[in-house]
Amino acid sequence: MLVLTRKKDQSIVIGDGIEITVLDIQGDQVRLGVRAPKNVPVHRKEIYLEIQEENRKAAESSEAFQPDVIRRALFVEIEDDGY
Repeated sequence: MLVLTRKKDQSIVIGDGIEITVLDIQGDQVRLGVRAPKNVPVHRKEIYLEIQEENRKAAESSEAFQPDVIRRALFVEIEDDGY
């Protein structure tokens, strides 16, 4: 991990289009401003992790609606009934 030291109103630049500026420091809390292209999502880490978890759950639940999954489930049920 790269560790940088910045003071209020100082910035770092990531790549060609992302700038992070220290806006304010109060005690142990730091306010950051992020300037990034609109196509680059910016989230607090805890929100990002929630989004990832919701996406994982949605992907798992959508498997039940995929035709191959339904066919396999029906085939197993038919076999179990002796047909």
